[in-house]
Amino acid sequence: MKPRNIVHQALVAEIKRFKTAIWEDIAARLTRNIEVNVGKLGRITRKNDVVAVPGKVLGAGEISHALVVGAEKFSSSARAKIEAAGGQAVSLRELAQKHADGNGVRIIAG
Repeated sequence: MKPRNIVHQALVAEIKRFKTAIWEDIAARLTRNIEVNVGKLGRITRKNDVVAVPGKVLGAGEISHALVVGAEKFSSSARAKIEAAGGQAVSLRELAQKHADGNGVRIIAG
């Protein structure tokens, strides 16, 4: 499946340039329509985890601990809940730049 638009294509190309297995995996998953709820992030992560969501984070559910979430998109309620818990909601581009080697980054995709 081809990426949806030129902005999406640029993101995929930029992430692939890090040439590590995790970022290549995330770039491949970006061609799918992945959505993850904040509640799932709250259930399967621990405090201060760093996670990548190759799609959109939605606001259903609750989160009670801080974590860094990198995603292609965030709903406004998801961003608010992550930040209210003391975490950070960042773009995948920012996450890839901060963690170019991919160490310590978990992929959560559905």
